[in-house]
Amino acid sequence: MLFSTLLCDGPVQLSNVPIHLRDIEFSLKILETLGVESEVKGDGSVRLQVIDPTTTRADYDLVSKMRASICCLGPLLARRGEAIVSLPGGCSIGDRPIELHTHGMEALGADVRIENGYVVARAERLKGATIYLSGPMGSTVLGTQNVMMAAVGAEGVTVIEGAACEPEVQGTASFLRALGVEIEGDGTPVIRIEGRGRLDGDGRLDGACFEIPPDRIETGTYLLAGAIAGDRVTVEGCKPSENSALLALLKRIGVRVDVGESTLTVFGVDEVKAVDVAMLPYPNFPTDLQGPLMALLCLGRGVSLITDKVYPDRFNHLSELRRFGAIIRKEGPSAIIEGGTPLSGATVMASDLRASACLVLAGLVATGKTEVTRIYHLERGYEKMEEKLRKLGAHVEKVTDEKVPGFEEDLELA
Repeated sequence: MLFSTLLCDGPVQLSNVPIHLRDIEFSLKILETLGVESEVKGDGSVRLQVIDPTTTRADYDLVSKMRASICCLGPLLARRGEAIVSLPGGCSIGDRPIELHTHGMEALGADVRIENGYVVARAERLKGATIYLSGPMGSTVLGTQNVMMAAVGAEGVTVIEGAACEPEVQGTASFLRALGVEIEGDGTPVIRIEGRGRLDGDGRLDGACFEIPPDRIETGTYLLAGAIAGDRVTVEGCKPSENSALLALLKRIGVRVDVGESTLTVFGVDEVKAVDVAMLPYPNFPTDLQGPLMALLCLGRGVSLITDKVYPDRFNHLSELRRFGAIIRKEGPSAIIEGGTPLSGATVMASDLRASACLVLAGLVATGKTEVTRIYHLERGYEKMEEKLRKLGAHVEKVTDEKVPGFEEDLELA
């Protein structure tokens, strides 16, 4: 949604923004280099305004820090006719190609090539097209969003087949509708976008006010934290229907969850049942909760099987969980967990965003002291997690470790 503001000439006012996340900070810095002025307020609102619509280059220094930065490709191409975007960085969770992004841009009429580590896309004008956007590993969330944004500046109708159905895609579509774009079908595999043609002419977008929806993965992480170490934990301001797969799994595990209109209350249990579960695209169990779930299943009685069919190599946290005393082994895209062994505190290293949450959850229930290093990964996607956990009764402190070069900030749990 932040990158969608590149499509606009008028001001955009976003509320309910997690302004303390590193990815939000990086996004605003990238937008600043692309001529977008932003004002961040303490109440979680951000005002954005394009003041220079001429810059088309997003440099490596910032783009390499997070994968979502590839989302400036579509709106730059749609509004400015050119996009020069460094190949993105982000979490190390396996191969994450961007061919579906570039395929979508080419289908809309852009000339796309890779030059010196940059995606270079140019188009005099974009034309609506029917685009099949699913690949060998299924649909692409960022790819769907990127093509949606590019299609706003195309002439005629664009139909995305094999589109991702995730709530994040629906959120982006809702924001584009608030800007005046006609979109239908989001939440299904077929999305239809009525292009507005040249966005510097009659198709101009004037901006809007919009409230950012809650994050289902943050919701799920705190539910799992409550299940693993809590007594009675309530998550407020969420959308329970977006976590249906997690709620069904928690019921199988033996964890009680009370569902309200915009609240979820989880009750901790003395015994966790072993389960088999696969990570698949929405509405199935999300890959982004695979790590936090693994921490819970380490407490289970019996053998659990986790298979990640979205990112089969997303198991960097497995070896770190062994440092707690967990008995886990990896076989292909699966992790086999022999639960029931008590966990003991350890010094562990976070390798990516969701792996860091996994280690924090394990530390909550492990006996003794746990230190999680490289928590800058955690702060990319969880806003002030240590403060929220302290309010729930956890003994957790964010510290600075000057003895270990490169480990800017660590997290200690006792």
